[in-house]
Amino acid sequence: MTTSVPKPDVFTAERGVATEIARWLGHLGAERRMSDKTVEAYERDVRQFLMFMAEHLGGPPKLTELAKLTPQDVRAFMAGRRTAGIGGRSLMRGLAGIRSFARFLERNNKGKVGALAAVRAPKLAKTLPKPLAVASAKRVADADERAGEAREQWVLDRDAAVFSLLYGAGLRISEALGLARGDVPAPGRGDAITVTGKGNKQRMVPLLPQVAQAIATYVAGCPYDLPAGGPLFVGARGGPLSPRIIQLAMERLRGALGLPDSATPHALRHSFATHLLSRGGDLRAIQELLGHASLSTTQIYTAVDTERLLEVYRSTHPRA
Repeated sequence: MTTSVPKPDVFTAERGVATEIARWLGHLGAERRMSDKTVEAYERDVRQFLMFMAEHLGGPPKLTELAKLTPQDVRAFMAGRRTAGIGGRSLMRGLAGIRSFARFLERNNKGKVGALAAVRAPKLAKTLPKPLAVASAKRVADADERAGEAREQWVLDRDAAVFSLLYGAGLRISEALGLARGDVPAPGRGDAITVTGKGNKQRMVPLLPQVAQAIATYVAGCPYDLPAGGPLFVGARGGPLSPRIIQLAMERLRGALGLPDSATPHALRHSFATHLLSRGGDLRAIQELLGHASLSTTQIYTAVDTERLLEVYRSTHPRA
């Protein structure tokens, strides 16, 4: 029988465990250079685990009790999360946070939670990124495609500039919206930008002339002052641009261009990688451009490219 997970507001970690959690979170932020959001997610995952174990064991577990957990205890936690409707991907990510805390305890001689290593992570159904066709990706980044909308021209130019960065430079939406005005050179005055990605890691990304021109068009028409140290992209009232605004713009374009629901801002980044690979791009170079820490993350695009080749074969070969 599984144990239900108590609400977060009724749980208080045992003092020794709470102290180690605080030290671990500091380690993640200062030494591992994880983003604030990642640290918050890891903390939430560990607290959910400890909340479950508090009810499962009859009280907040101490460090010595964590070391005595069995694989059955961990499986009970996983079953409880499944019952709460948590999917395999979220559960796997949650286990990653919990195991990170367990490794921290072991390295600091606070006990080894061997049960976590003994339990396999849930299997995930393999899903491939869904890039847009080349022609569709180009149209998304064209402000003229939304010329009929009742919006100011500078707003349409702004959205087109963001989409140009996602497709033309392979940026994440957070990376594009995190750019400062001074990060992007004017057309003809530079051919690269420095992007700050996950974990505050920086990388150099080529700036295509078409992308630079799209940004320059937006900047020229923007009614707000854009100081070098301020955000490059601003909202209708002059504040930092919200990712949700770009997502909504993409939704409108999906309807106008007849694109599938999989056509999201992040799909433009997938399209960038897939189109480079299909034209002979080097996988290691694409890894660097995307800012992937591991080549295995980039290798998924080889499967995408193979699948697209098979689709062409099935639809055109006489014997298919």
